[in-house]
Amino acid sequence: MPVKKDAVKKDRRQSQIGEIWRRLRVNKGAVAGLCVILLLTAMAVFAPWLAPYGPNKMNAGPRLAASSLKHPLGTDSFGRDQLSRVIYGARISLYVGFIAVGIGAVCGGFIGAVVGYYGGRIDNILMRLMDVLLAVPQTILAIAIVGALGANLVNLMIAVGVSQIPRYARIVRASALSVRGQEFIEAARAIGASDLRIIVENILPNCMAPIIVQSTLGVASAILSAAALSFLGLGIQPPTPEWGSMLSLGRQYMRNAPHLTFYPGLIIAVVVLSLNIFGDGLRDALDPRLRQ
Repeated sequence: MPVKKDAVKKDRRQSQIGEIWRRLRVNKGAVAGLCVILLLTAMAVFAPWLAPYGPNKMNAGPRLAASSLKHPLGTDSFGRDQLSRVIYGARISLYVGFIAVGIGAVCGGFIGAVVGYYGGRIDNILMRLMDVLLAVPQTILAIAIVGALGANLVNLMIAVGVSQIPRYARIVRASALSVRGQEFIEAARAIGASDLRIIVENILPNCMAPIIVQSTLGVASAILSAAALSFLGLGIQPPTPEWGSMLSLGRQYMRNAPHLTFYPGLIIAVVVLSLNIFGDGLRDALDPRLRQ
């Protein structure tokens, strides 16, 4: 009998995923955005095989050379191949984006679920703290955290992740408030389930749709924040290839070598645009009431 129930749950879950995919693929823009994201992810994973040169190999070509067959995106001031550095930069930027969003989603989601479930004084104290953090621009908050902790990859991910916590806390709190009074929550209390178990097993699973959508959009925001910090010299330090630091290095050569800033800026714009379009399509697919 339990096996049969598990099979029914599995079939139901598969049918729900299939329905979400059916609604998502109708949105051509979202599918295009997903394809770009998958392509860039594959580029990051297979960077050692796709990059024609090492990312830090100096004198791979003439300094500040324009695009050519040998160097499609030109070379930088050290003669390093720009295409190789852009490809390897995808590793750092996507890694920072996903890890930072993971920090923000886990911490912010748990805070939102707790305050939404308990309410009262806990809700007032924690949400006022979230309001204070939201009052500070995300990049400024990340700069303050990196300035206090030091400029390196780990601290960059922590700073960007912490700056995203308030958004997830508010989103999950709203969802938790809408489900905490429903019958299945009362049934869980009646059978003696602890508050932590109710939050983890009943509240959070019902908040997954807005968390997934916000996470998709949050990766784009995290990549922009990481690029901004690296551009200011507070993120990834040279010679590690990262799109923001590549922009910072190329700004002093914008007159005679504009390709140093054009290509990293273009790839950042493409990634952020693709993530935002995919996030909008995913929101519509997860909540068909938003569709016209």
